[in-house]
Amino acid sequence: MITQDQVKDLFEYRKGKLYWKIIPARNIKASGIAGSLNFGGYLQTTIKNKLYLNHRIIFLMFHGYLPKVLDHIDGNRLNNQIENLREATAAQNQHNSKKPITNTSGVKCVFWHKQTKKWQVKLKTNGVSKSFGLYNDIEVAKFIAETMRYKYHGAFANHGGVE
Repeated sequence: MITQDQVKDLFEYRKGKLYWKIIPARNIKASGIAGSLNFGGYLQTTIKNKLYLNHRIIFLMFHGYLPKVLDHIDGNRLNNQIENLREATAAQNQHNSKKPITNTSGVKCVFWHKQTKKWQVKLKTNGVSKSFGLYNDIEVAKFIAETMRYKYHGAFANHGGVE
């Protein structure tokens, strides 16, 4: 496990980016930007033959510890500014996710209920799926969904997109 002191010795932080202070390999120059994009869309950096996500390195650099889960407040995986990173639970991190690509209503947490031919509002809170009614009007369903996300997800409420 890497420490805050080691990270501070290796990197300089500038506006959400990490810059090498030392030459870690022959093909990387000191003062070069650290990290490469992984398949999940996050920047990652190798330190002593171990991969670390850049946002986790940055959080460690500023706070001195690594939480189990980190959340990008604006939902942008490449915005690693310290002000955009916060500790979260797995559930809170999920609450702050964007609208799934499988969503067909265009509104996060709103689904077409075939039997009633109405819009249904459902969301998960504390691992339990809750239903908040059926509506004829999608705009009403959208309003209810947003209200319930604020009520149950608080600061982690995300209405569907990268903000």
